[in-house]
Parts: sequence; C-alpha cells; structure tokens
Amino acid sequence: MYTERLKKLVSVIPANATLIFSPENLYYFSGFTGGEGLLFVDKSKLLLFTDSRYTVQAREEAPDFEVIDTAKLSVSEFLKQQGDKAYGIEDDYVTFAKYASLKKLAPKSVFSPVSSHIDKIRMIKDTLELEYIKKAAQISDSAFSYILDKIQAGKTEREISLDLEYFMLRQGADGLSFDTICASGVRSCMPHGVATDKVIEKGDFLTLDFGCKYRGYCSDMTRTVVVGKATDKQKEIYDTVLTAQKASLSKICAGVNTKDVDAAARDIITTAGYGENFGHGLGHSLGLKVHEAPSCSPRSTDILKENMMMTVEPGIYIDGFGGVRTEDLVCVTADGYENFTTSQKELIEL
Repeated sequence: MYTERLKKLVSVIPANATLIFSPENLYYFSGFTGGEGLLFVDKSKLLLFTDSRYTVQAREEAPDFEVIDTAKLSVSEFLKQQGDKAYGIEDDYVTFAKYASLKKLAPKSVFSPVSSHIDKIRMIKDTLELEYIKKAAQISDSAFSYILDKIQAGKTEREISLDLEYFMLRQGADGLSFDTICASGVRSCMPHGVATDKVIEKGDFLTLDFGCKYRGYCSDMTRTVVVGKATDKQKEIYDTVLTAQKASLSKICAGVNTKDVDAAARDIITTAGYGENFGHGLGHSLGLKVHEAPSCSPRSTDILKENMMMTVEPGIYIDGFGGVRTEDLVCVTADGYENFTTSQKELIEL
C-alpha cells in the first residue's frame, strides 16, 4: 500500500528528491505515526529521520524506509552531504523560517513547492483509507443516536458536546476531527458556533456538527434538531435545507463538476428566498485532515472522480433567529455515491 503511494509520489514530483515534514504526509507515505521526523524520498533511497524516542516505533511502522537516528546523523549533516539537488517541499506546511534554514544548509540547492502534487495523490482514497473513514463515520452515527436521548432543555451546550465527544472516544475513536460545534437557539445561526455554557431552551434549534478520527482518518457530519415542538418557520427552513441537500446529492457522480453540485443546492435555497443566508461552500473532501481537496463551492472547478470523499452540507443561517445545516459524508462512485452517514435526516423534535 505505502509502496504504491511512494511510486506515485516519485512519478509526479519534478525534483531529484522530496522532503516530507508534515505529520499527515509522514503517516500517509510511510505508515509512521510518531508525528516528528522527516522523510527523504528519491528514486533510490527511502529514509526516515527521527530521534531516539521514535526509532523502534518507526522501524515497526515504516518497514519500507531505512530509519536514521538523528543523534547519529542529523538532517543538517545529511543534506550537506548530498551536494546540490532539486528538492520538493510541502509549501503549505514548511514555514519561511524552515525554508531559510534549508537554504542555509544547501545554498545552491533548489527547493520547489509540491503540495499541490501531493494533494492530487491524496484526493483519491484507497481501500484501506475508505475502510477507516467509514468506521469513523459509523462511530459518529452511533454518537448521534446516543446523544438524542441526552438532549433536553436545561442542559448546556457544553454538557451535550462533552457527552458526545466522550461517547465517540469510548467507541474506539482515537481523537476528534475538529472542535465540536454545538449551537442552540439564536446561536445556531453561527455555522462554526462551538459549545458554550448557554442553556438549551424549549423551542431551540440545536445544531451539532462533529466528527472523530479512526486510525488517523476523519469523519464529519451535521444534524439539526428542535428541542420541543417546531414552529412553522422552523419547519420551512429545515425542509428547504433538506430538499437542497437531496438535490445536490442526486448530482454527485464521477465526471461531474463540483461547481454544479454546489449549484443544485444553492439554487433551491435562493429560490426559497434564503440565498443570502447560505454563505459557505456546499462541501469539502476529507481524509487525514478534516478539510482536504477538492471542494464544492460556486468557485470550484474540480471534477469528481471515483473514490473521492465529499461532505454535502447546505445551510440557512438567520441572525437573531437561528439556523439549520444537514451534512452527510459520501464517497463518489462511478455512477453515483455511497453515503457513509446513515443517521435520520427528517426533522427530529425532542
């Protein structure tokens, strides 16, 4: 598996060698989960530099690589030994200070940006990645079913958020995909309203946007419920969002432009009179990070391909009133999609 990824890396990078620093790409290309180290990849050498805290772990997790203890050979000394080369570096991760230090070590070497090339490799998920993402999504679905019995007026957003997160960890998650969004009442108009000490009240919208990691891979889902009985306006807004989401889901298929998927939902929300209340893009891919390429937005031009992941999450947000978002996580197939999110989407009144 890792060998195939490395072959792709070597084939697309326009440089003599690639230096990988980011924890996600360390893991993606080698299997090493230590998070601190450097991969040196060229056509003849696969080296993993790390310190003595991780060398045993690195040899176990990254058998394709020769593990170098930096106490015996530092990255600095190694690069000095290499002479002048053209290196690919992760321009979306390497800081200016790190770049300056590299240039100081190898002043005649050329360091070129390669993040876009790596992103294209990671866009298409392999079988193991899909297995891990699906498992993370299953944990999230279970967490939503669990938390429905805990939501009630009088509890705070923070109480609900912590209970939800603890359940996911108990079910085998190795972390959270992002800070849980738990926003009730008028606060639900904030798309990224993380939990506060606000008390949930009868009649509130409650939006929960959350996810977990399994073997490093993320899930992401959103559901909005009403605590108590929904008003006619709440039902109208909820139904509009759900109709929009279903319309965009029906467009998903390999070969479709992501802009068109976004438009399917956006046109319905705009026709209903809420176009100005849907300010963000329809969705994004995910994997080792919760936000990865490609994305679905009015400005995106990516073409969906088989085994890409995509969130589908239209919303309507009205300042002073509240908001609704419904989000599923889907895998693109040759003739449609597989929905990894199975939780109920029809309006739930608690």
